[in-house]
Amino acid sequence: MALKVFADGANLDGMLEMYWEGNVQGFTTNPSLMKAGGVTDYRAFAREVLDQIADLPVSFEVFADDLDGMEAEAREIATWAENVYVKIPAMTTDGTSTSDLVRRLSADGVKVNVTTLFTSEQNHEFIDAVSAETPSIISIFAGRIADTGVDPLPIMKDAIAYAAPKESCEILWASTRELLNIFQAEEIGCQIITVPNSILAKRKNVGKDLLEYSRDTVRGFARDIQALGFHILP
Repeated sequence: MALKVFADGANLDGMLEMYWEGNVQGFTTNPSLMKAGGVTDYRAFAREVLDQIADLPVSFEVFADDLDGMEAEAREIATWAENVYVKIPAMTTDGTSTSDLVRRLSADGVKVNVTTLFTSEQNHEFIDAVSAETPSIISIFAGRIADTGVDPLPIMKDAIAYAAPKESCEILWASTRELLNIFQAEEIGCQIITVPNSILAKRKNVGKDLLEYSRDTVRGFARDIQALGFHILP
């Protein structure tokens, strides 16, 4: 596949396992994942990751909720390593767009990963904001869009086409919900997709004969029935 698979998580052992196995082409993190992973020292965790993963992109997110704070944090994070992308949310909690901040950072050579994007209007705003010369990532939450009952494919396709003139700007399919999303992202020309470990584990099923899969499923149900000891008739 031309599509690059990024792992989304904040567990160092898991990240290193995937890194050494060569299963992924980059890594992303976020505050929620760090909370779930039990990270207590953000800077120390980032340093440990970057000491061992130096040749693949790794995204670390700012924590501030104001533009000045975000900018100060972003410029600090950008100094941690050459392979670092700074994740910037599309807006603050009061709804203020961060596009002007992204424009300044990208113009100054900071590699940004703009996150929490949902609409075509947002996508265009931030694709316009990033520099054509500085590598950048536009992370669109396709899975969460789908959770609202809206088909994310037209939004993703539009962003890919809009970003095409900026070769250094890559479109990322975020909040992946199922293995099929990997093939959908590849088909429409996405450059990157983030995939949780639980979904990556399903790759062993790719190409499996569906009739045989049906039989395997029946066998699984039969094992569970036997283990439960259920009976319908006396």
